Amino acid sequence: MEAGKQQLAQACGAALWVGDKACQAHGIELQEITAGGAVMSMTVRDDMVNGHAICHGGFIFALADSSFAYACNSENFNTVAAGARIEFLAPARLGETLTARARQVIQRGRTGLYDVEVSNQQGDVIALFRGNSHRIGGQLVATANSGDVDQTAGPATGEPV
Repeated sequence: MEAGKQQLAQACGAALWVGDKACQAHGIELQEITAGGAVMSMTVRDDMVNGHAICHGGFIFALADSSFAYACNSENFNTVAAGARIEFLAPARLGETLTARARQVIQRGRTGLYDVEVSNQQGDVIALFRGNSHRIGGQLVATANSGDVDQTAGPATGEPV
């Protein structure tokens, strides 16, 4: 990956993290971010376990959705979810560390499609998530050519300033 795109993705991740109280409160950590991709992790805590002694699906969804959010904002276009679905394949248990790997499948104009795979520390896939994104205009970080960016085009160019 081009160094400028990687630096921009990292700057976007840092900008999102500052105000991301949801991830911070749930112990969701950004492990890696690239243009169109993100990896986040979360350890299942006692307050995340339901009456079946497994991780509540809402927390798994939050992890996958967060990874999706960082991936679709990694190219410096303000982007929100337009829809999402998840398939739970196996339970997650107390103390397990879950990892969500998001990747851009396609980006056309303002609309994107992303897949997220959630696995446990053994590498077992426990959930599959698919999210639809919508670019709403504006940027997360200022770049040298911020005024020239076409919101419907591909990734922004230029270095974070």
